Amino acid sequence: MHLDHGGFPEAYKKYSQKKVILIILSIFILLIAGFLSISMGAVSIPVTEVLKVLSGQDCLKKHEIIIWNIRFPEMLTAIVSGIGLSVCGVVMQSILKNPLGSPFTLGISNAAAFGAAFSVMILGTGVMQSSAGDAINISNPYTTTIFAFIFSLVASTIIMVISKFRRAVPEIIILAGVALGSLFTAGTMFLQYFADDMQLAAMVFWTFGDLSRASWNELQIIFIITTFSVIYFIHNRWNYNAMIAGDETAMSLGVKVEKVRITGMIVSSLLTAGIISFLGVIGFVGLICPHIAKRIIGDDHRYLIPFSAIIGGILMVCAGIAGRCILAPHTLPVAVLTSFLGAPVFIYLLISRRNR
Repeated sequence: MHLDHGGFPEAYKKYSQKKVILIILSIFILLIAGFLSISMGAVSIPVTEVLKVLSGQDCLKKHEIIIWNIRFPEMLTAIVSGIGLSVCGVVMQSILKNPLGSPFTLGISNAAAFGAAFSVMILGTGVMQSSAGDAINISNPYTTTIFAFIFSLVASTIIMVISKFRRAVPEIIILAGVALGSLFTAGTMFLQYFADDMQLAAMVFWTFGDLSRASWNELQIIFIITTFSVIYFIHNRWNYNAMIAGDETAMSLGVKVEKVRITGMIVSSLLTAGIISFLGVIGFVGLICPHIAKRIIGDDHRYLIPFSAIIGGILMVCAGIAGRCILAPHTLPVAVLTSFLGAPVFIYLLISRRNR
């Protein structure tokens, strides 16, 4: 086998270069989508005007307000949340060895929805506004967010306790998540049954995943949580690669499988809880993006984790653009678009996988 001066086979070098090129190209696509996201909407802003605003040059005050106060933070929120949810999906599918693993398979989103419903119903954080543009609003969004986060952590803790008791078997974790999801869904329906019109509207409004909820302060929190989580996942990329071959093989290579699995689930749960507690329930991103990335770049986690993260960012940014443009001047919640896109794509992936 021919080796270059660095000692690596030429075929392996080309293999690595191809993966890196794909990641670089996907970053450029993400940047282009980001600029289009700032430019497109009910008020169309030329790309040249966007560049002027971002570079600090003189421009129309109206465009400056729209970009800095609305579209730029929404675009960054879409990228960061897409990265976080997609990477969580990659890790969960790997450590659970289940292609259906995602941040929402384990009932975390259902727990967050119950927490928000509890805050609205018991603490009265949902009110009805009289303005035509924003008829339904959460009077105390931080209290609602805190309770959504708390109940997300409750669900994560229960799953971890069960998995620790049953030695972190992947099937047990999945089944525990399904059971908890049903339990919290039943709890939410119970609260909704006794809610009045105002409270019910506020509960339903919160479950719509919407990027516009996050201001610069919320974006900073999501960014910090996502950054540290992604760093941890990348640090464990070799462990995830070893676990693909099976727990026995991974243990023979020195991987502490149970510890890696439980810690990965904890970090994924915290990251998911942090995102959905601020933005609401956003489905299919953590399920679809890892499958798309695997079909393009393979299942080597050295490349799969960053590539899935970028795919997630692209999907969320494009969903945000579509949400603003389809029914302009009205804006659709991004969760509606991801579900409409995710369901048929996932069915296609299942069919094509079966036919191979």
